[in-house]
Amino acid sequence: MTKTITGNWGFPTKVWSGPGRIKELGKACGELGIKRPLLVTDEGLKDLPIVKNAMAVLADCGCAAALYADVRGNPVQSNVDNGVAAYKAHGADGVVAFGGGSGLDVGKAIAFMVGQTRPIWDFEDIGDWWTRADADAIAPIVAVPTTSGTGSEVGRASVVTHPDTHEKKIIFHPRMLPGVVISDPELTVGLPAKVTAATGIDAYVHCFEAFCAPGFHPMADGIALEGMRLIQTALPRAYDDGKDIEARADMLAAASMGATAFQKGLGGVHAISHAVGATYDTHHGLTNGIVLPHMMRKNEAAIADRMPILARTLGLAKQDFSGVLDWTLQFRERLGIPDTLGEIGVPADRADYIGELAERDPSAGTNPQKLSAAEYADVFRASVG
Repeated sequence: MTKTITGNWGFPTKVWSGPGRIKELGKACGELGIKRPLLVTDEGLKDLPIVKNAMAVLADCGCAAALYADVRGNPVQSNVDNGVAAYKAHGADGVVAFGGGSGLDVGKAIAFMVGQTRPIWDFEDIGDWWTRADADAIAPIVAVPTTSGTGSEVGRASVVTHPDTHEKKIIFHPRMLPGVVISDPELTVGLPAKVTAATGIDAYVHCFEAFCAPGFHPMADGIALEGMRLIQTALPRAYDDGKDIEARADMLAAASMGATAFQKGLGGVHAISHAVGATYDTHHGLTNGIVLPHMMRKNEAAIADRMPILARTLGLAKQDFSGVLDWTLQFRERLGIPDTLGEIGVPADRADYIGELAERDPSAGTNPQKLSAAEYADVFRASVG
């Protein structure tokens, strides 16, 4: 029996999944009342056929679209500010957030900020700061992921680096959740193997940290477990054969599942990764993949009781912490993920600073155990090698 990889979902938002669904981009805009979209993507994608095709689909359906691509891999405030200016100059009435995590995050942030009068940092994910926003002024968003990593297409936040402190800040509002997601695996076929691995391991870490986060959230736990099960099989297949549409579809689903699951929380891997990415401009998913086993060892006492169910889900012979750790190391090696941050050019000379940033990161709040800045610095040093 052939596996079905096309479907429409209503969780956590409206998701149209399946090959060729990008042809429905105009319909998605129409459902949200968007007639003059600003398509937001990153510099690396703007000249590629998938973006040109998306712009053509919009033109064919009568949408007067403009393109904005001033987006860095680790987005900064100016990327959002310039996008807001481009939105207003075009007279746009909605955003198509198109691309990987950076394009999706900036697109969502632009849609959020176009109607606000306060600085973006006033809406950091702290307490009830989101209530400061004019919710009725947030523009509608269609999200189109082209990588299978962040899951930002089903998230209610954006990650933006502060220009003064160089910290990654999480900007949050419930209405930043896109109204329609087009999850078309054909858009991910052109991803190089290394990018497939780096973004895919990001999705895995989202699921893993959500599953290990403290607190009672069985729905998030179930989604995280199934996401990891899908990734275990689909990511090596997509890595080996980028044209494997079934594997690509499973990875898009798993990425969205990871972001849905981490409503429960993330943890120390992300706390360090955010700090490293903001300081050294590293790829977020790759950084997560490198740091993961080092943080697992640090958290062993707090997560060991969670590992047997994960090991059973993954079908591992050794169903305890060491079995999951051994599999994690083998899985990373299978995907060509480096062992250390040093291999991607990250030095250890600012370990104390990284530790301080990590301790303050919102993701640290749901690490399975509370760690000090010194302990985060130690994990970072171990990760550098």
